[in-house]
Amino acid sequence: MVSVPHWRIFRESVQGPGKAGNQDWYDAEGTAEGNLVLAVADGHGSAVHSRSGLGARFAVDIFMRCAREFAARAGETPGNLRQLRHDACRRVPREVVRDWQDEVHRHLKDHPLAGVTRGDELLPYGTTLLGAVCVPGLVVAWQLGDGDLMLVEADGTISAPLAPSEPELGDETESLCSRQAWDLMRVHWAPVSDPGRLPRLLMLSTDGLSKSFAAQDGFVRFVREVSERLAAEGPEAIGAALPGWLARASTYSGDDTTVAAVWRRPDDPDPSEDGSQDRETEND
Repeated sequence: MVSVPHWRIFRESVQGPGKAGNQDWYDAEGTAEGNLVLAVADGHGSAVHSRSGLGARFAVDIFMRCAREFAARAGETPGNLRQLRHDACRRVPREVVRDWQDEVHRHLKDHPLAGVTRGDELLPYGTTLLGAVCVPGLVVAWQLGDGDLMLVEADGTISAPLAPSEPELGDETESLCSRQAWDLMRVHWAPVSDPGRLPRLLMLSTDGLSKSFAAQDGFVRFVREVSERLAAEGPEAIGAALPGWLARASTYSGDDTTVAAVWRRPDDPDPSEDGSQDRETEND
């Protein structure tokens, strides 16, 4: 667990039972200015995606770099929401996909892989990606493929703003190795004018967590319980319990299970400056 002013950051990953290696990757960080950047990725792990663990690591590292740059631009021009929204919906997805593809091609050049046909060289590194930025006055999140963004709002309501309109079938999911992957990335855009309306909990998780529940309602109850226990027991206790919770979830889902989350104490003011309020989720 990491501490930054007004926020607590949680990040943990558990390898699935019987797995040869953990195909998930994750990171989360904060700054003294109150900026938060976090991401999780889930390598596909099948035979055709033989280097997906590396692909997931590339995805998170690249997203974190692009997201830091976005957060810096937001800090420099907090009132220019039109340009920031364009960057969120267009620039960031294209930068992440382009840089990920470049990194894959560099790795393949140094570490050739037999049997990969031209045009399919991205497949071995296939991975999902889920990331978020929280800066004063603005929350933005991006998703490509499965996994879950869960928000516990200031009033206690729980939402999943990047959930697809229709559940994906079986193990098929959109991926960084998909054709024109930047067009498949979903974006949640949420300027927040009142610091008191910032989410209390923002949780990113790979699908190994939600799949451990028989129904979505059970997963939502888990998120609510985490938020309530954070307020009642404190972040240190929940940070200590999180690895055990993920290990138990992994035994039910049979999959690697990863969480990166940020939580704000209910009685903590936020130092953010006011902006405008216009929540929206996009797929641009």
